[in-house]
Amino acid sequence: MSHALDASGAGSDTPNLDFDGTTPYEDYVQADVLTHLQHLRSDDPGEMVFLVTTQVMELWFTVIVHEWETAARALREDDVPVAMAALKRSLRELEALNASWRPLAQLTPAQFNSYRAALGEGSGFQSAMYRRMEFLLGEKSASMLVPHRGAPRVHAELEKALHEPSVYDETLRLLARRGLPVPKSVLDRDLAQRYEPSAEVEAVWTQLYADPDGRHADLHRLGEVLTDVAELVWRWRNDHLVATRRAMGAKTGTGGSAGVTWLEKRATKNVFPELWTARSHV
Repeated sequence: MSHALDASGAGSDTPNLDFDGTTPYEDYVQADVLTHLQHLRSDDPGEMVFLVTTQVMELWFTVIVHEWETAARALREDDVPVAMAALKRSLRELEALNASWRPLAQLTPAQFNSYRAALGEGSGFQSAMYRRMEFLLGEKSASMLVPHRGAPRVHAELEKALHEPSVYDETLRLLARRGLPVPKSVLDRDLAQRYEPSAEVEAVWTQLYADPDGRHADLHRLGEVLTDVAELVWRWRNDHLVATRRAMGAKTGTGGSAGVTWLEKRATKNVFPELWTARSHV
């Protein structure tokens, strides 16, 4: 039996190849825009992978922020399943984000220096979307808004995020609504400040972890997913530290940042701290 032919003479089981204007794929993905955003500033062939990898990281930051904002909103509405689904998606996204270091992990100082000057004052420290990620983790600091004063829209979005509850704040509020003794000082804290560990919150998590199959089993599962998130954030910071050490040693970072010294301090800190310390008491 012969196949029916379309207007081009091709078999009907072949995809449509003739479109007016751009393809539906291009309209949806904007691939032509994405693949023309790479404006190199040096003649070094290695700059392309550095620039594209950095841009890919920014896209992953954007996705993860979306997931964590979804989770925070769901927790506020007592919808633990929706929050869990968003947090679990973010685990796969964090793994992909962390894998972004691999193309850069083998950079030697000479290779990095060949295009480092092209970065000028640019530094990942200035990433607004990464800052929103940090704020959603409870790593708040008003001083981090300063680099964005020249971009009013970005500054306004960050200032709004600074004063909003983090994913962990929403989790602790949920625990309190479930009748667990989260102290009022934690629930009413200044949200624009970095979250500080609480012995009372540690005791609440100890209680939940001591009875994983009890009436708050879903909160125990939520704690485990948050711990997974925290672990991958810790791995991100350590991978960043190692890649930077290999590429530039202990020199001052781009944009005048403290480079390795700053990253070493960050790598020693855990987000959602009581989820880690409570394990010593179970």
